[in-house]
Amino acid sequence: MSVQTADIIGREQEPRFYLDEEHEHTEGGTLLGFWIYLMSDCLVFAVLFAAYGVLGESYGGGPTQADLFDLPMVALNTAMLLFSSITYGFAMLSMEKNRVGPTLGWLAITGLFGLAFLGLELNEFRDFIEQGATPQRSAFLSSFFTLVGTHGLHVTFGTIWLVTLMVQVALRGLIVENKRRLMCLSMFWHFLDVVWIGVFSFVYLVGYLR
Repeated sequence: MSVQTADIIGREQEPRFYLDEEHEHTEGGTLLGFWIYLMSDCLVFAVLFAAYGVLGESYGGGPTQADLFDLPMVALNTAMLLFSSITYGFAMLSMEKNRVGPTLGWLAITGLFGLAFLGLELNEFRDFIEQGATPQRSAFLSSFFTLVGTHGLHVTFGTIWLVTLMVQVALRGLIVENKRRLMCLSMFWHFLDVVWIGVFSFVYLVGYLR
């Protein structure tokens, strides 16, 4: 065997990854990266809010906000999301005390509030569609369904993420990795709360009072 051939074989047999040279992801780096993601999501919602601001009065002879919006029901839906943020805060307090049971309990309550919010929102969409107020009916309805529906999808994904983390905490406890994931989800969940306050104020409240 030639020296060159032996050298090639030796390189092929060398390990491609060196565990002792790898570094762990720091909590600060993970949270910074997630903040950057949230800022990009802010841009998405900013565009949707701007589109609604331009198209929100283009009814095309169809129903207006005052014809469709049930403000007490929307207020109840808003309360569901606000309560979910409070209960998630209690879950984080329990996490800081390394109490697995209470953490899972508060997360479960948060998930139930999230599901209640989604259920009320889907019921609202169903009522609109039954009245003929579909997304293609007017520019107002197109922008409305896009903005509110996008937020609803975020809540759906957040709820799925929450259930996934509950399983991980139940199996592995409040290890450092799970705490970091719960902190990221906390930021995401409260972000959705802030966005919804904007939706409630700018879309529902202002539209209803026009």
